[in-house]
Amino acid sequence: MGYPNIDGVVGLSHGTGCGMEMTGEPMHLLRRTIAGYARNPDFAGVLVIGLGCERNQIKGLIEQEALAENRLFRTFIMQEQGGTRKTVEAAIAAVDEMLEEANAARRTTVPASHLRIGLQCGGSDGFSSITANPALGAAMDILVRHGGTAILSETPEIYGVEHTLTRRARNAQVGQKLVDRILWWKHTYSPGRDVQINGAVSPGNQVGGLANIFEKSLGSSMKGGTTGLMEVYQYAEPVRQAGLVFMDTPGFDPVSATGQIAGGANLICFTTGRGSMFGAKPVPCVKLATNTAMFERLKEDMDINCGGLMDGEEDMPQVAQAIFELILRIASGEKSKSEALGLGDHEFVPWNIGIVS
Repeated sequence: MGYPNIDGVVGLSHGTGCGMEMTGEPMHLLRRTIAGYARNPDFAGVLVIGLGCERNQIKGLIEQEALAENRLFRTFIMQEQGGTRKTVEAAIAAVDEMLEEANAARRTTVPASHLRIGLQCGGSDGFSSITANPALGAAMDILVRHGGTAILSETPEIYGVEHTLTRRARNAQVGQKLVDRILWWKHTYSPGRDVQINGAVSPGNQVGGLANIFEKSLGSSMKGGTTGLMEVYQYAEPVRQAGLVFMDTPGFDPVSATGQIAGGANLICFTTGRGSMFGAKPVPCVKLATNTAMFERLKEDMDINCGGLMDGEEDMPQVAQAIFELILRIASGEKSKSEALGLGDHEFVPWNIGIVS
């Protein structure tokens, strides 16, 4: 490409913004998600393109989120540009103009406190709560000691064990925020629906050995480690508090990770027992396998094997340190497996909590 300090250019699209409520939390959520991506430090420059007649007007987005156009944040409206072909041509020209300035960035050594890591688990199995999830949690304890931030999410997957987090909250207000999000899920968002928080885990989880949501939650919550719960955020809210924090998201990984990245996560750690194929542009995604058999079968997708814990070949401090050191290397420029495969173009999936009309 001729720009050695730029990893690439990615086009992210989504299916919301029209046919939805023009005001209220669904629109606010969408706009803070888009704005969060625009502000994410892993993007050097951003071009936002709208159709022109959608309900999520670019003007409204900019006003709500206090964004300002400049050389590295620009907007286009297709209906004003002259249609599809002319918009594509104009977009290519605009990105070309951004590349020179973006390429001026230089990598420098900074403390690990700059890391904000989104924690994900998908395709879980019976080993998740024994190997990868607690090992990732132990690695996050190391990160927190260095001043970094671990973002635990997936509200349906801490349901039933939320007391293990509220009792570690730094004050009653933070604990109550988490309780309030659980109650919103139970009494407003999902009553009467055949979804995970109401008991049933996915067929893949069942094949992996998980019988119900409480078993999954016991393992899922371990990703956050053992430090205090410092803050609770709604979906895609900017994460400004260091330490272990919680963000309210669905359990569906692309939607959950989208919220974390919009909140400022600059790396995703993703544990899996069945083998999830997932990327998360613009941030690196690190895959942690729960068992050796799956790791060997899916080596092209898995970054680190936590199955040595089950095999008796490693202990928890060894694996946690290995995870932490891998995170540092990838944050320093080493490519994760999902980056090498080019995954992540289609994982920008804002949470649609409103009606479609």
